[in-house]
Amino acid sequence: MSRRSARKNAFILLFQMEFNEEYEELKEMFFEEKEDPVSEEDKAFILAAVDGVKEHQTEIDALIDSFAKGWDTERMNRVDLAILRLAVYEMRYSQDTPVGVAINEAVEMAKKFSSDEAPAFINGILGKIASA
Repeated sequence: MSRRSARKNAFILLFQMEFNEEYEELKEMFFEEKEDPVSEEDKAFILAAVDGVKEHQTEIDALIDSFAKGWDTERMNRVDLAILRLAVYEMRYSQDTPVGVAINEAVEMAKKFSSDEAPAFINGILGKIASA
C-alpha cells in the first residue's frame, strides 16, 4: 500500500470515529473488513496517525479554530475536519511527513471526498498554520 493509501485509510478511520466512540472495536472492525490485507508497516502508520490525532486533538482543534476565521471545529463538515486534523497532526507532531506533502495530500483528499469548496478552504487553513 502506498503512503497515500495509508493516509487515506487513516482519514477514513478518523472520520468513522466521529460517529463511533468505541475506538478499540472500530479499529478492529476497520482492519478486519479490508478486502486486501494491510501490511504491519501500513497498519503501524495508520494507527500512529490516528492515535496521534486522538492524543493531540484538543491542541489540533484549537489551532484549526484559531486560523479558520468565521468557522470553528464544532460547525465544520466532518469530512473536512478529519482531513484537517490528520494534516495538522502530520505538520506539527509527525517527523515523517514534510509540511508541503501534508498540505498537498490534504487538498487531494478534499478533492476526492468533500465539496468543491473544500480544497481551497483546507489549503487556506493549512497554509496559515504552516506560516505561523
